[in-house]
Order: sequence, then C-alpha cells, then structure tokens
Amino acid sequence: MTPIFPGSVDAAGQRATLGVVGGGQLGRMFVHAAQRLGYSTAVLEPDAQSPAGLVSHHHIQTGYDDPAGLAQLAHLCQAITTEFENVPAQALQTLALTRPVAPSAAVVGIAQNRIEEKAHFAACADVSGVTCAPYAVLETPAQLQAVLAERADLLPGILKTARMGYDGKGQVRVKTAAQLAAAWAELGGVACVLEKMLPLTAECSVLVARGWDGQVVSFAPQRNVHVGGILAVTHAYAGNMPAALAARAREAAVAIAQHLGYVGVLCVEFFVVDDGSAHGGLVVNEMAPRPHNSGHYTIDACDASQFDLQVHAMAGLPLPQPRQHSPAIMLNLLGDVWFDADGQPQEPDWYAVLSLPGTHLHLYGKLDARAGRKMGHLTVTGPDIAGIKTVARRAAELLSLPGLDAI
Repeated sequence: MTPIFPGSVDAAGQRATLGVVGGGQLGRMFVHAAQRLGYSTAVLEPDAQSPAGLVSHHHIQTGYDDPAGLAQLAHLCQAITTEFENVPAQALQTLALTRPVAPSAAVVGIAQNRIEEKAHFAACADVSGVTCAPYAVLETPAQLQAVLAERADLLPGILKTARMGYDGKGQVRVKTAAQLAAAWAELGGVACVLEKMLPLTAECSVLVARGWDGQVVSFAPQRNVHVGGILAVTHAYAGNMPAALAARAREAAVAIAQHLGYVGVLCVEFFVVDDGSAHGGLVVNEMAPRPHNSGHYTIDACDASQFDLQVHAMAGLPLPQPRQHSPAIMLNLLGDVWFDADGQPQEPDWYAVLSLPGTHLHLYGKLDARAGRKMGHLTVTGPDIAGIKTVARRAAELLSLPGLDAI
C-alpha cells in the first residue's frame, strides 16, 4: 500500500479522495475526519438526505450494488471503506479489483454472518485467550431436532438470526424447547444460532485500528449499558472496569484483529460474566468491522478519534497510539427524545443541556425523528469522574433518557 498523503494532487489536478460505502452517521463522522486532513470525499448511498451524503464532496446516489455507481466511486477515489457491515460483500470485492478497500470483503462477510463470526472466534481462541458463549447452529429442521434432543444445556438462551441482526433486532429469548421451536418458526426458519444465556455482570467493547503494514493501536475498553438492545450509556475512564479484565479485553481484541489480517477500525464487544472469580470472566460477543457507537466519545476525549484512525489506516498513514486526555461518558440520543410522555413532538431543551459544563452535542443531520432511531449523541468530559457523572445524570434527566440508574 503506497500512502495516500493528505492534500495531495494527482497529475490531472484532482485532490486525493477517500470513499465510503454507506451514508449514515458513521460515514458522516468519517467524512468530517477525512476532510479535516485535506482529503476530498465521496459517498455511495441511495438516500438523497443521508447524513454522510449531505456533507461529502461527492454523493453517488445509487444502490450499494449498482455497477455504474461502484465504477464511479472507484474512478473518484484512491481508497475506499464502508460504514456498516451489511453492505453487499460482493460490492466490496468489485471495488477491490481496482482500489484498496479496507476492511476487505472477506472480513466483512465474516462479520455479516453470526455463524462464521463465532467460528472465527473459536478458531482464534488459543491466541485471543477468550471464546464465545456456548452455542449451536440452526439452519435445518434436523439441526433444530438435534438441539431439542441433545442441547438442553443451551436453555435458557437467545435465538439470533445469522444475518441482519443489530441493536437487538432478529433476537428472541427462549426458556424452553417449545419456545425455541416457536421462535425459530416465527423468524421464518432462517439460519440462526442459539446462544446460551450467561449471568452477565457488565458489557464492554474495545476499538482496534490496524494498518496495511500490520501496525496496531487500540483504545482502552469502554463499559457499555444497553437498554432494549440499543446502546444507552458508555463509560470511558480509568477504573470503569477492573484493570486486569480491561487488559485481557484489549489484548483479545488485538489478537482477533491480527488473526483476521484486518485493515481499518474494528470494534470487538465482550460480555463480563459471573464465573465465581474475583473479577468475572470475559466472553467475546460480536465484532463490528467499522467504527462503533461506543467509541464516539473519542472525538471529544482523545487526541485521535476512532474516525481519525479509520482515515489513517485506509490511507496507509502511520497510526498514532491514541491518548485519552479526559474521562468521558457518552449518552446515546434516540428519536424518542423528540417526543413527550404522551407521544407528542417536542424540541429537546438544548439550551439547558448545553449550559452544563463539558457537554459536547453531536446531531447527525437526520430530518425524521423516530422512536429507536439514532439521532445523535452527547459526550460529557471533565477533569474528574465524579464531576462528569453528575453532569451526565443531569443531562439524562433533562432529556428523559433511559439508563439513568447506570450513570
């Protein structure tokens, strides 16, 4: 990979351009990071009002698998990434014929399928030091019958579709064999995994950036709180989890990225389970081949954000080890904030929220607020942990956010 230097201009007088497939908020924040370094940007996204498309130099408004659109993106860009894992892997393969693509179609394909993802975690357990929860694959009626007859140890469990499941979608909790059979039928008999429900004490995630040359840097683990399957609160500060456990999570995430030969920013999510030890055990849950909601605090609390590292990795630039300069708490802002208790539209009290010290508001430019839709986030930073917790609680109260008791 020959580095694509910021602000460079080719023989035709065109500024170096970085592309992204997908126009959501992750693409928007990637575009901002690339533009700050002097790159032009191009977004491939069918939505005319997409958050990333609205702020990019070029917006190719077409489907992710449109041959003409992919050809135009490859013509405009010197390197290309993706902002979500459900972009067709074939589209990334097509782009990779003529341009560097990070992460690769093969890696994105693994993350798109829970069956392949869990097989990868199992394959690298010896080097990562962690494994996933006990599970079984359900793709056929015969496999369902085998699980019902032989794997009672997996109940109670969570039945998860192998594809297209995120933010709690495509997941059904089951306690009995009858519930499992009914849930699989309810999901349409599609490929699934049945995962044993574990006694969780916490959830955390680790962000890793890896370059084309194998250089790896990472952020300290974030402790996350989910409500209804959607991230509500991220705690990012020293002591957010036991030091030994944090070190294990960080080492495991790096090992998983290395095992994949990954290029770009990778988020690995873990469960902390009550295994009878002093600090609990660590179980890998899933990975996202892109920047992650839980890492948004890095924009305001670190000297290099996850999006800065995404740009550096794909462009072949050096990867600086990021340093966190402030403790932070990130609050996810869903569309529910724009409605009162009776379901009537309301404007959030931004004046009061922004009057609080250390608040950083990020709205994604989405015009239509809907319940459960990610509209933005609020990061609270400050000189001490007690102070940011006080401010974060007050902000959560003003915005009627869930997860208040977890701050």
